[in-house]
Amino acid sequence: MKTPDIFYVEDDPDYVFFMENAVQEVGDNLILTVAADGQEAIRSLRKFVEEHTIPKLILLDLNLPNISGLDILRFIREIPAMKTVPVLLFSTSDSPKDVRASIEFGANAYVTKPDGYDKLLQCVDSVQKFWFNHHLHVN
Repeated sequence: MKTPDIFYVEDDPDYVFFMENAVQEVGDNLILTVAADGQEAIRSLRKFVEEHTIPKLILLDLNLPNISGLDILRFIREIPAMKTVPVLLFSTSDSPKDVRASIEFGANAYVTKPDGYDKLLQCVDSVQKFWFNHHLHVN
């Protein structure tokens, strides 16, 4: 398994489709790996650790079936090899309660999902520029 640049946990297949296209348009060399729900995300995270293929960035939907985004965030922050991986909560919710909980659980940022492909493309471009070009990484 190649090390993903971005690990995206999202249960909406339409949004996954648009995200895949946006990521390719922003950086055709970026590797995006997707999990469709919390259980698949947990399995993938364990596999990343086993195979030493830790993602460089995790985008995490807040509202997932079965296992919430906050529960996955808590799981990520308990894995020593992933403590410094940037995790961005990426949700349709703009509730201050959700934002506060995400930061308290260890998210590096909270981003409200943009409406429309052009705004998603701008968002992905901004995320890519900041987290891959300007942010100092801890290894």
